[in-house]
Amino acid sequence: MVNRTGQKAFTLIELLVVISIIALLLAILMPSLSAVKKRSESIICRSNLKSIGLAAALYSQDYNAYVPRGASGNGNLWFVQFLPYVGDEHNNGDYRNVDIYRCKSFPRSGVGIGNISNSKQTVCFVVNDWKFNNNNSTSGASIGKPTRLINVKRPASVIYMSDNENGPWRPIIQDEHSAEISRCDVFYPAHLPMSDAQEYLQGRRVARQRHRSGCNFLYFDGHSDWSDAKDITIDMWRTN
Repeated sequence: MVNRTGQKAFTLIELLVVISIIALLLAILMPSLSAVKKRSESIICRSNLKSIGLAAALYSQDYNAYVPRGASGNGNLWFVQFLPYVGDEHNNGDYRNVDIYRCKSFPRSGVGIGNISNSKQTVCFVVNDWKFNNNNSTSGASIGKPTRLINVKRPASVIYMSDNENGPWRPIIQDEHSAEISRCDVFYPAHLPMSDAQEYLQGRRVARQRHRSGCNFLYFDGHSDWSDAKDITIDMWRTN
């Protein structure tokens, strides 16, 4: 086809063929790009947890080797206590200004307890608050107070924090005064990722599929890593 100026131009059919090829290429590339994005978000999440682990180490140096655990609203909330160690001059004393406290893969749609949107979730991690009845017990209760690091027998293999599960049974924490702040800890078998429980008090609290078929974890020695949900056992939460 030649236009009035004598220059060659695309026919409608040629243009449609080009558009079809581009659409086909995009259809092929989009799953790969989506996978790359998810992997990138998982890496950022692990990096954030590692930074939180560094804040915990700095905190422990100032507080006789203790680190906060329970999220019971008794002044030991880890995300508030760590503010001086994550750039306090920039966060203005508000933990909601700290980017490393959030996981980019946390779903931003749907609702939690009270029909509050997930988009308002400010606590994307839950903390190990499990005090077992004895060394062989699989049950226990919330410890609700700081723990001295030297009392954690296997710090490299005991979980300190993990990705927070989302769901209609899970609370949305908007600030440190939210009524359901105490539901951001782990101290019961049904809280673990392979639990099917979806209940306010004893429902799953550790994300089952935040990153692929598992989620990210921070350990008491300060390192972070990903684990498949089915590989997470009760013993990985046992500090004594």
